[in-house]
Amino acid sequence: MIYQETIEYLYHQLPVFERIGDSAYKAGLDRVMDMDRILNHPHQNYKTIHVAGTNGKGSTSHMLAAVLQAAGYKTGLYTSPHLKDFRERIRVNGEMITEQYVVDFVERYTSEFESLHPSFFELTMSMAFDYFAAQQVEIAVIEVGLGGRLDSTNIITPILSVITNISFDHQQFLGDTLEKIAAEKAGIMKPNVPVVIGEADGSVKNIFIQHASQVKSPLFFAQKMIQVSRGNDSDQFYTKELGNITMGLKGLYQEKNLATVLSSILLLNKQGISLPLQAIQKGIEHVTGLTGLQGRWQILQKNPLLICDTGHNEAGIRYVMQQLSQLPCRQLHIVFGMVNDKDHRKILPLLPQNALYYFTQAAIPRALPADELQQQAFLIGLKGTAFPSVQEAIQAAKSAAKEGDVIFVGGSSYVVAEAL
Repeated sequence: MIYQETIEYLYHQLPVFERIGDSAYKAGLDRVMDMDRILNHPHQNYKTIHVAGTNGKGSTSHMLAAVLQAAGYKTGLYTSPHLKDFRERIRVNGEMITEQYVVDFVERYTSEFESLHPSFFELTMSMAFDYFAAQQVEIAVIEVGLGGRLDSTNIITPILSVITNISFDHQQFLGDTLEKIAAEKAGIMKPNVPVVIGEADGSVKNIFIQHASQVKSPLFFAQKMIQVSRGNDSDQFYTKELGNITMGLKGLYQEKNLATVLSSILLLNKQGISLPLQAIQKGIEHVTGLTGLQGRWQILQKNPLLICDTGHNEAGIRYVMQQLSQLPCRQLHIVFGMVNDKDHRKILPLLPQNALYYFTQAAIPRALPADELQQQAFLIGLKGTAFPSVQEAIQAAKSAAKEGDVIFVGGSSYVVAEAL
């Protein structure tokens, strides 16, 4: 079996949530624990950090991995989804898993795993854990796929748990209130394992306090641990505890993620994971180069300015639109697509009325058809044209844009993936 055949097998023989949605979701840990036994529990060979949350968990995971890497630790990083290459999900010191390892792993374990009927995510995660052990990483940052309590990654016992924030997303699996969603995310807490909460207040904060008390997990709130203030330059931040930090990621929302990351670093230092100030500064400033992170307020072209961002739920879109509103701009062009299980009734009203829209759809079964998105947007006064592909929509926006205009591409990670 060659690499491309292996990838085709993974995508078309296994249920893939990113492609088909709800029917691919397999809650529970029984299958993945059986797979873990077959692999002889590889994640027990290295330390892990577990990162959950509605938004920001990808950026947070990459920043933590970059700092660990800059400090000299051989670092694994498991995230999802990927944007361009399947192998983005599994990295060691920023380098993607080799094609040969993917082929060999699938060939070796397909027959043993098939009777378990694993999902794409379960098999991919098992591959990551096995690869990290084979590469003899010292520590791995593991991003939760969906939720927490029943997520496949929740078989690990980390040295630190991180929950970035709580907002509405995947309500069909996690619950229809913020409190229910918080309870699912809180399921990653483990006895005697410290947990950092990035943002929480009110009833959500109380959920975390109650759950941490029940499982005897030391609880820390980033808002209380560290104060991050923005300097004169948008990339510059100051903290009393760690001094000046230059942020490599550009989104306004990264200020919240930075506080979460720095709080996590303070706790890791207390556990004997030595992360000197120089490594912290280097990792956070050069996170994209060290880890390969893409799609977070990423500038793809300067004239006219073309920006993409993977924000795709209510809270994420709100942050992105806030940042867009602060850009000097003659005319804003928005290339926008969504998946069919997101609540467009809550997201579309967050979009600016004065933009020109290029509604589109990613080439996946879950994509909301562009003409349907256009019709729903028209009902609330958003005007634009529907395009059958992301590339056609971007090309139309580029052709229409004049000097001083801004083009934004987003609404879905899969739209951004095709833009890249």
